[in-house]
Amino acid sequence: MEFVDILYEKKEGVAKVIINRPKRGNSLRTKTLLEMIRALEDAADDHSVGVIVITGAGEKAFCTGGDSADAGEGKAGYSRGLKKIFEVERLVRMCQKPVIAAVNGWAVGGGHVLHVLCDLTIASETAKFAQVGPKVGSFEAGFGAAYLARLVGEKKAREMWFLCRTYTAQEALEMGLVNKVVAPGKLMEEVDSWCGEILEKSPTALAFLKNSLNMPTDWIYGLQRQAGEGLWQYYASDEALEGRKSFLEKRKPDFKQFRR
Repeated sequence: MEFVDILYEKKEGVAKVIINRPKRGNSLRTKTLLEMIRALEDAADDHSVGVIVITGAGEKAFCTGGDSADAGEGKAGYSRGLKKIFEVERLVRMCQKPVIAAVNGWAVGGGHVLHVLCDLTIASETAKFAQVGPKVGSFEAGFGAAYLARLVGEKKAREMWFLCRTYTAQEALEMGLVNKVVAPGKLMEEVDSWCGEILEKSPTALAFLKNSLNMPTDWIYGLQRQAGEGLWQYYASDEALEGRKSFLEKRKPDFKQFRR
């Protein structure tokens, strides 16, 4: 397989999907998502693969969400191809194999949701975590909200979305958002170690366990679809446009005009 936006490698039972756009904060454009879908489908179907790792190239970012430069037609401002993020999320959830997020830097917006949906998260001490939607004219009202609350609790999830603060790797560990924090130079070494332990386990047992652990929150799929369609309608509003413009212009948004 040939890819442009990602690196994809398989070795000794481990498939690694590396978002390879470090100059764009490993942000997601339509091409990135389509390539991730191909890689995740291949890893899911390859019987020699027992565990999947998702990470970002470089040291600054795991993934910073949708690429604002991936413009679409009309007022919505984003390519409708960015909806493919929902298919990436579905594949991470539905894959019968454990998926580990190796968070090497910023995990923001859609990138934050991506790591949340992975079965396990190992983070570098330099990693940062944030939800920013309400600051930039966006939101994620499916898995990004409902499942996040399941992980960190209702109060903390509301804090993350309502205040849009940034959290350190240690703070993420304390709230149950990640499984382990390691020194930056030890991240992939630790991930490889966890992969090795997983590969020693029964693949069928792991598949049943993942299905069972997912089952109580599978209802979120319906919410995700509804929320996703609502998000695209919201993107076409003046309110969302103000969020995007303020981000690109590096100023505080003026949302007061919409409180009426």
